[in-house]
Amino acid sequence: MPNMIELSYREALQKGIVEEMERDQNVFLMGEDIGRYQGTFKVTRGLVEKFGQRDNRYNLRILDTPITEAGFAGIATGAAMAGLRPIVEFMTMSFSILALDQIINHTAKIHYMTNGVVKCPIVFRGPGGAAKQLSAQHSHSMEGWYAHVPGLKVLAPSTPADVYGMMKSAVRDDNPVILYENPGLYAIKGMVPEDDAAFTVPIGKAAILREGKDISLVGYSRMTQINLEVAELLAKDGIDAEVVDVRSLLPLDTETIYASVKKTHRAVVVYEDWRSGGFGAEIAARIGEDCFDDLDAPVLRVGGLNVPMPYARNLELQCIPDADDVLAAVRKAF
Repeated sequence: MPNMIELSYREALQKGIVEEMERDQNVFLMGEDIGRYQGTFKVTRGLVEKFGQRDNRYNLRILDTPITEAGFAGIATGAAMAGLRPIVEFMTMSFSILALDQIINHTAKIHYMTNGVVKCPIVFRGPGGAAKQLSAQHSHSMEGWYAHVPGLKVLAPSTPADVYGMMKSAVRDDNPVILYENPGLYAIKGMVPEDDAAFTVPIGKAAILREGKDISLVGYSRMTQINLEVAELLAKDGIDAEVVDVRSLLPLDTETIYASVKKTHRAVVVYEDWRSGGFGAEIAARIGEDCFDDLDAPVLRVGGLNVPMPYARNLELQCIPDADDVLAAVRKAF
């Protein structure tokens, strides 16, 4: 067993980035305000100093970009095609909307359209989902949009250990990867391997974070933390909930999800995205189709309200799923 150290989600993410940059000289970082400003959420704090400056100009492994998402997404795609391994930070994943043409029409298609001859090893990452009063244009949950696109891999880790290991797996993958980081997770803490550079978390594999026999709570990213909270509350009422952390949206590990549902015979799928058309709806549909005979109740969904995110804090909180919303859904399942 490796030595373990307690790190925040933010620190674990940076640890994964640094180790991959040290392991492979082809890995570089680019994005908005990641250098001198050290990143909007400080994930890149200290990396300019760590990877060097020359004549007061940034080393080419840490590239501050203009606010031109389509431009630097295209540059990164070209660099990946040429054999480099870019990690691209969007100041918020909401801004990646401006780069959708590059990401969907080019980055995601290159491997397929060249019959596998040209690879595109690139990681697009950044904060996605509601933070605190960032209003409608900065609070989108984009993971379901990207999980709709063949050619991409989409990850949404919920713990420091997982974001550390999945960051490393994403960099090493020869396909473009979207790493979705909910800003509400950056400060949470957990145990992470301290000195195991070989540690990774596999892409395409869900995890059972709590064993249970009465109902499956299925979620990803920050909603997994909500599900763990709910499971503790349910235990006080004698309900034994199993918590399934999806972790990887594309590819999706239906085997682990289905095995849990077939054991508990009930499922609630929880996701922060808009309830209508969010990725949780896809998970719920698959459970309903493929586990129908094992269900003792309909699959239930808990998602965000279908409105633009308000700025007012009291209204914002009403739009984001919380423990009370999940508890209400669980009650309907029995």
